[in-house]
Amino acid sequence: MNNICEEIDALAGPDFMTSLARGLAVLRAFSDQRRSLTIAQISHRTGISRAAVRRCLHTLCALGYAEADGTLFTLQSKVLTLGYSYLSSTPLTVSTAPYLNGLSRKLNESCSLAVLQEDEILYVARSATARIISVSLNTGSRLPAYCTSMGRVLLAQLDEEALDAYLARVKLQAYTEKTVVSASRLRSILAEVRRNGYALNDEELETGLHSLAVPVRGAAGNVLAALNVGVQASRVSAAYMLEVFLPTLQEGAQELSVLLP
Repeated sequence: MNNICEEIDALAGPDFMTSLARGLAVLRAFSDQRRSLTIAQISHRTGISRAAVRRCLHTLCALGYAEADGTLFTLQSKVLTLGYSYLSSTPLTVSTAPYLNGLSRKLNESCSLAVLQEDEILYVARSATARIISVSLNTGSRLPAYCTSMGRVLLAQLDEEALDAYLARVKLQAYTEKTVVSASRLRSILAEVRRNGYALNDEELETGLHSLAVPVRGAAGNVLAALNVGVQASRVSAAYMLEVFLPTLQEGAQELSVLLP
């Protein structure tokens, strides 16, 4: 998570509620991998002072959005109400769910739909099979864009100025020994993704995980989301994914495009 404090300061103005921005940043500090956090850890992740984090957490606990257990804080289920209106009304989740489920059954693998949001991919729909991988993913999950197949499909659509700004903001850190952490190498990969119309991830996010993603376009032809399939590398080779899964995934993306504005 990038230092949100600098972003908040940059946006500050007479109508900007700094306290609300800080509270939202504190909420976003939690994740599947960091379900319980201390004040110090949240302060480190967000760049917000410990005193401000403490006030935010006190308010969230008082309203029922968080809970304290000693020095550790966790989010409560009431947080789900904040995103329910979006998830229950946007075409990306409501209209695409049956198509995503059908695609998952056809491939017999887990399929997901994601959008690019603040340098990360945000899962807006997912259809999982019984096969389990160690990465816990659900609607609302977030992952880094630079080392995921859907993230690369979405980053490949950025113009040079936007991509330059992204690379200036984001630290490319290794998740596995195969993760690309060179900005110049990543630029080359994104150019290739743009030419080919798909992105293949070979164990860069997690060892033993392959994923393949394609863009989903709206009526105007602009890329609105990315669609992917994820598999265990021990079961399905990258070559097989390109030969067998890619055509089906591209067909699924075309079907989804009809539903989007």
